[in-house]
Amino acid sequence: MATIFKRKKNDRNEPYTIQYRDHLGKRRTAKGFSDRALTEQLAAKLESEVRMRKTGLVDPELENAAANKAISLDAHFELFQANLADNSDDYTELIMSRLGRVRKAGKFEKLGDLTLDRVQATLWSMRKKQKWGPRTYNHYVQAVQTFCNWCVTTQRLIANPLLGLERLNNEVDVRRKRRALAPEEVVRLMAAARANRKRIEAYRGELRARLYLMAYLTGLRRRELASLTPRSFKLDAEPPTVKIEAACSKHRREDILPLHPELVQLLREWLPQLRPAEKLFPNLIRKKTAKMVRRDLQKAGIPYVNEDGVADFHAAGRHTYITELLRNGVSLVEAKELARHTDVNMTMRYTHIGLGDRSKAVANLKVPPAANETPSPEAEKGEGTDPSALQMRCIFCSARSHSETLADADGLEEKNKNPGLSQGYVASCHQEASVDKVEAPGIEPGSRARKRRHLRAYLVDFNGPNPSRSPLGSQPAGRLRG
Repeated sequence: MATIFKRKKNDRNEPYTIQYRDHLGKRRTAKGFSDRALTEQLAAKLESEVRMRKTGLVDPELENAAANKAISLDAHFELFQANLADNSDDYTELIMSRLGRVRKAGKFEKLGDLTLDRVQATLWSMRKKQKWGPRTYNHYVQAVQTFCNWCVTTQRLIANPLLGLERLNNEVDVRRKRRALAPEEVVRLMAAARANRKRIEAYRGELRARLYLMAYLTGLRRRELASLTPRSFKLDAEPPTVKIEAACSKHRREDILPLHPELVQLLREWLPQLRPAEKLFPNLIRKKTAKMVRRDLQKAGIPYVNEDGVADFHAAGRHTYITELLRNGVSLVEAKELARHTDVNMTMRYTHIGLGDRSKAVANLKVPPAANETPSPEAEKGEGTDPSALQMRCIFCSARSHSETLADADGLEEKNKNPGLSQGYVASCHQEASVDKVEAPGIEPGSRARKRRHLRAYLVDFNGPNPSRSPLGSQPAGRLRG
């Protein structure tokens, strides 16, 4: 029963206080009215709700979700941003900025406003107005769906309201198509960077050449390259490796990768010039690497953009690295592991195999030796053919072929007791059946003669036109052993 009392008994305007126990048995306090009758009615309502929850007539999760839908999105966004603390700052800032733009464009105020129809209409309007490509549109869809999935995980929502929100096909409209460089082009790019005396993004030519080589021989991303120090390398290990810290890796895991032998020799010359905690490429994360590559490619006489795509820093490094792995015989599974992709389909997106590569693959097919030879007339008639090639394996025994039947052959009768050394007939275990009582199991007497004629004609095909003895035993070919 609920308890009703006043904290200040002599104050008429003091509202009553209601104390009761909820469906979990916890003590609850509610504020009533200054009128005792109204407060008793409120207490009776609270007790009725407790009884309904105990009996299952009211779902507490539904009530909680309904209450959360009425809360402003600002409170949910604040908690969601704190949940993204394990990710990089750039990723967190990118997700929250996309959510803020969607909220502003759709004028969403509460969590309950995020319905499938309204969010889809808002995203299509933003795409049309800002001329987004499929890839950009999918990024915004991913941001909103990630937030809704978090609301479901934290029981702010019963189900994700955007489950039917589909993404677009990125292959239909590729706004930034990348291409891989050939190894010769990478060499020319490094030579052009060393020959260029001008600094680009405060990087001198030698440092840019080292950056291009490191990206090409390791396939590391820009953020991962920016985190490298002399402590990241173990050149005396077997094999020599480089370690990428989890805080700098895209998938937030520590990675240890093998190093190219020639890169190891160059690192032995580079690393002693640096302090243990000094960055190999200072402040790289804030540099415009695409600007570096564009100018050095122009100096090398290589187009930055052609019909195959753009050769920016990511393409000249990571795309070229993965493509060259497959060109040099590395399996797709090994390339996936070296690229640290979770899905092999992502590895395929980084692989640029052109018509020239496919032409070389076809040219490497082995041609059969007799493919270009014309068969001789003797070969067409079957003359001069090895007789053993025409022999067939008998389906009744394990013998490779049947020898010529001779009436006076020594030991033929003894041999025929177990023709072809068949495992199904052993003289010591099976007695020789009487000829007068032989009947094939499952064959009626009326059809036995027809069966023998069919079998005799079949054996003639294997043993020639005049089989004097049956290969199945010492008795005539028209009789079978049991």
